[in-house]
Amino acid sequence: MEALLDVTADALQLMAVLFVFMVGLGVLAVIVMYIVDRLQTHHAVRRNYPVIGRFRYLFEHLGEFFRQYFFSQDREELPFNRAQRAWVYRAAKNLNNTSAFGSTRDLRREGTVIFLNCAFPKLDEEAEPIAALTIGPHARQPYTTDTFFHISGMSYGALSAPAIRALSMGARRAGIWLNTGEGGLAPWHLEGGCDLVFQIGTAKFGVRDELGRFDDERLAAVAAHEQVRMFELKLAQGAKPGKGGILPRAKITEEVARIRAVPRDRDAISPNRHPDIRSVDELLDVIGHVREVTGKPCGMKIVVGEAGFLDELCRAVHRRGVEHAPDFITVDSGDGGTGAAPMTLMDDVGLPLSEALPMVVDKLDEYALRPRVRVFASGKRINPADVAWALCAGADVVVAGRGFMFALGCIQAMQCNKNTCPTGVTTHNPRLQRGLVPEDKAERVAWYARNLIKEVETIAHSCGVARPRLMNRSHARVVLDNGRSVPMTELWPPARPRVDLTGEDAA
Repeated sequence: MEALLDVTADALQLMAVLFVFMVGLGVLAVIVMYIVDRLQTHHAVRRNYPVIGRFRYLFEHLGEFFRQYFFSQDREELPFNRAQRAWVYRAAKNLNNTSAFGSTRDLRREGTVIFLNCAFPKLDEEAEPIAALTIGPHARQPYTTDTFFHISGMSYGALSAPAIRALSMGARRAGIWLNTGEGGLAPWHLEGGCDLVFQIGTAKFGVRDELGRFDDERLAAVAAHEQVRMFELKLAQGAKPGKGGILPRAKITEEVARIRAVPRDRDAISPNRHPDIRSVDELLDVIGHVREVTGKPCGMKIVVGEAGFLDELCRAVHRRGVEHAPDFITVDSGDGGTGAAPMTLMDDVGLPLSEALPMVVDKLDEYALRPRVRVFASGKRINPADVAWALCAGADVVVAGRGFMFALGCIQAMQCNKNTCPTGVTTHNPRLQRGLVPEDKAERVAWYARNLIKEVETIAHSCGVARPRLMNRSHARVVLDNGRSVPMTELWPPARPRVDLTGEDAA
């Protein structure tokens, strides 16, 4: 008994010594911080309020977290609010997505889209399967898809290897394609066996020579993969129109550097545009060249800005012949997302999809280039209503990136550019990647796509059409700033076809 008491006393004495030691270290640390803060000249708050001023930066860092979980209402947060994310999470887990008691959505808010149900909606037995869509009829190997919702461009490097693996496997299970993004073709893209759209950014990662020009041998080698079905020439993306891709140095691993052929000691910054494309004629030359070398459809990704570009493009196509047209145009929204972009471009440049998509569709109608040129809609289309609106506006296909990131487990932590993503989606830190199990997340990717497609079909049947692509602008109204809604056809009436397709308006 005495021995036990002695041991206990010794333990308590040791704990007391450790406590005093820790307190001493804490006091010393505070003294050091006080001296450092007083002497430094970069931060006025810390210089005037040593030690205590440091809490200002801590609270600023934690602000996004507290706003997201404690202060923001369900439908007021940006870029995606809690209601939008919650729908994706439940769809990805294949959980019941019904709700009770009434909508929390403010239907008087400007820009709100209201779909017009008909008196006699389609019964389940009257519904029709999604019609197949063929892209690139003039390519040696046209591509046909039987769905309207796919995964947009997210490159390996911006996303982690486990995330790409999960997307690839999930896309195969759901029967949708995966866009590689501009970072080249990684083994993880091919692993799942899904159809792929190979994106060619301004740096031409994966298909360029040492000088950054097209390398036809590498281009043909990429096309030799049966899974690579189409090629997308990226002129711009919504988060940074007029600026090339940015991959921070912290996210350039040895493998990423090898695939992209870039050094690891600096950020990988792509040119602001393709150096070899200075006009619409050169643009069509490059699209035609890629289509000829690969034998597969080739289109382009744009952000709508200057008014004359679309007219110039359509006129050039008619001068050459419709077989020279891009096989598709991906219209990205000016409020699109990315892992890293200058805030001024993300906030202030490029038209949002709500304006850009009808504009592109109408311009192609005006020049009689529909359905030769398919239109893909991109930019914050992550919920069924978002996708249904794009189909009403005239899109053939809708592609989403961040919706599938949510399906992978993204919590909108806004850490994409820092290699510190807490869910493993956008980090190359092995410890953080461990939380993302590709086999599990692949199932969520597939369920998210399936459930979104199913609910878009529900909207279509409510509007009285047998399948989603039969929806048009007569099936929706848009709320104005006075709280009243007007038909979408009033905001975007049908385009007036041109008689003289060389460029002059009809009389």
